[in-house]
Amino acid sequence: MTALDRLSHRLEQALERFAFVEARMSAAADGGEITRLSREYAELKPVADAIAALRAARRESEDLAALAEDSGADAEMRALARAELEEMGGRLAALEQQVLVHLLPRDKDEQAGSVILEIRAGTGGEEAALFAGDLFRMYQRYAAGHGWRVEIEDESETGLGGYKEIIATVTGEGVYRRLRFESGVHRVQRVPATEAGGRIHTSAATVAVLPEPEDVDVEIDDKDIRIDTMRSSGAGGQHVNKTDSAVRITHLPSGIVVVSQLKSQHQNRVQAMKILKARLYERARAEKDAARAADRAAQVGSGDRSERIRTYNFPQGRVTDHRINLTLYNLPEVIEGRALDEIVDALAADDQARRLASLE
Repeated sequence: MTALDRLSHRLEQALERFAFVEARMSAAADGGEITRLSREYAELKPVADAIAALRAARRESEDLAALAEDSGADAEMRALARAELEEMGGRLAALEQQVLVHLLPRDKDEQAGSVILEIRAGTGGEEAALFAGDLFRMYQRYAAGHGWRVEIEDESETGLGGYKEIIATVTGEGVYRRLRFESGVHRVQRVPATEAGGRIHTSAATVAVLPEPEDVDVEIDDKDIRIDTMRSSGAGGQHVNKTDSAVRITHLPSGIVVVSQLKSQHQNRVQAMKILKARLYERARAEKDAARAADRAAQVGSGDRSERIRTYNFPQGRVTDHRINLTLYNLPEVIEGRALDEIVDALAADDQARRLASLE
């Protein structure tokens, strides 16, 4: 019995739900319900189409098998049926795989079209800050290549053009699905611009990719936060050091502190609340993932940031993703954002293979 046979009840459930949603859409009058149904319909239709294609192919295969064994049929027709039946084997396997992929448990944030991208310099002083800047520009170029919008929410620059910290919102189709594998510690090995002796240094920066939750996902009680206004202290245009436009929000139960200082006081408050919600949402996700994980391996690709995930070795032009033991020798193209998809695609394929194996 195959994994698909064992999941036959899931096929029926998916088809029944699709039929219900399709029928309900024509009867619904409430705008909110129509929006929810439309979103669910869009998610279920590829599943229903894949199941229908598989069942049609199975019926065709059965008809071909019957014809191939029909002693009363013309010999040439039987031979043709046997040839088509052999070709059908590969097609059936591909369709079964497609249905299995659709049946995999889905992260409800996978379709999130907006994320909070946080990059912070780690060990390595000024060189780590410069590397944080390189990473941010890599993601900026990567986003541009995918047609996404990047908006800086807060930044703390250093004198040489690096960042102690930079926070941005990235918006566009498939943003979280593509960037979720980037969360972790990124390590760089190179001769720093600040090093006159030409010695190779190792520095690091952390990347966090937080799906931006809808308002219904995170509720924050007013009594649980403290909001302070203050004078901006960094690059930020006309408001910096002239008005108390910067906003700091402290979430008392968790101790999380968010500062926004690049816009007007009202805009900073809105942005700070957005970032706070994303961090609280990510904390809840992490706690849930940790509770479900039976061992360390189960957390691969979940956004765990406790150890390095990737090394960028400039002297050798090499980039290595340690989670899947993937090494590429096109570091300039990766750091320019042009070849980052090679790594992202490999991580996505590995994640899918692991999840498919869990269905076996």
